[in-house]
Amino acid sequence: MSITINSAPTLAPIPAVSEAERAERLIGAGNFWGKRITEDLSTAALTYTVTGEGHGSVASRLTAGKHVFHIDEPAGLAGDDIAASPVEIALGAFIACQIVVYRLYAQNLGIAIDTIEATAEGDLDVRGLFGMDKSVRPGFSAIRLNIRVSGPETDERYAELQIAVDANCPVLELF
Repeated sequence: MSITINSAPTLAPIPAVSEAERAERLIGAGNFWGKRITEDLSTAALTYTVTGEGHGSVASRLTAGKHVFHIDEPAGLAGDDIAASPVEIALGAFIACQIVVYRLYAQNLGIAIDTIEATAEGDLDVRGLFGMDKSVRPGFSAIRLNIRVSGPETDERYAELQIAVDANCPVLELF
């Protein structure tokens, strides 16, 4: 006899980190990389590897280091809808990178952030995906990112931070 229990997947909790701890980590990372790169410029070049294999209708099981995750499509795009779609993951990676870089440059510029939230929207015309119109790009035709930062700083200081983030966010370069 076999019993199948369907339960919602769980995510590992994100540890609570104090402002002092975050600052210590960011400063430590900056110092580590600054020293490492100064001693050997070749260590600045990083290579990231993600492997994947197809499962189900169009789902993928991906491994990045010790992390395993799935990407799928909704039923309307032949998927089983067991995970976010590739374009949703791309938008999520953009948001995550922006948040990291906001934190990093806020620390470097001495700009206080109480909270940071983001929403990304991407416009995609499926005629490009399905090859129905060669003049239609298969990727996003537009992406809108709304970052909401709160804290004690002036609007001018947060605008300065946004300029630094947009100039240095690696994932922004993908779009």
